[in-house]
Amino acid sequence: MKHSLSLVALFAALPAFADGTRQLDAHEHGVGALNIAVDGRTLAMEFEAPGADIVGFEHPATNADDRAAIDAAVSALAAPLDLFVLPTAAGCSVTRASASLLDGHDDHEEHDDDHDHEDDHAHDKHHDEQHDDEHAAHAEEGEHTEFHAEYMLDCAHPKELTQITFAYFDRFENAREVDVQVVTGSGAQAFEVDRAAPVLDLRSLF
Repeated sequence: MKHSLSLVALFAALPAFADGTRQLDAHEHGVGALNIAVDGRTLAMEFEAPGADIVGFEHPATNADDRAAIDAAVSALAAPLDLFVLPTAAGCSVTRASASLLDGHDDHEEHDDDHDHEDDHAHDKHHDEQHDDEHAAHAEEGEHTEFHAEYMLDCAHPKELTQITFAYFDRFENAREVDVQVVTGSGAQAFEVDRAAPVLDLRSLF
């Protein structure tokens, strides 16, 4: 429980967690987000990426091939040490890992204003039809899915967490970049890791 409480405090220092919202609202294809908190021996990570990066399509599964691709992706994302490779000397083992596909649709609020005047009825009808058309167009344009994963690891020698190698890029060919935020007891830093340079140097954090 001590670790859980202190991790909550560490995550609160990260904008991604403090906002209480997903950091992929812009849904930029090719770009994932990885948030990391280190507290003593405990390493916690949260990862998100657009569906197109992971399985090559945005739409919900419509056939057996789609479902198989999603199942394979979820299985791969549930194995963090195969995707985000840590130094052997750190002695890290996974204590908890979960991955899932999230519906990326934004919620749209519907406002139904009641009017007492009959001469407003035509205006209301036109407004509702226009709103419905805009809503449908926006939904079609904004249709997307996101993969989300959370990990908890125990690292026997946390000071040996000197780097992370992103084998993630080898596993998912559509991925181009990961925006990383790392918070430790000494502070927080932000990084960008891309396919051309898939190793993140963490020595400055310890």
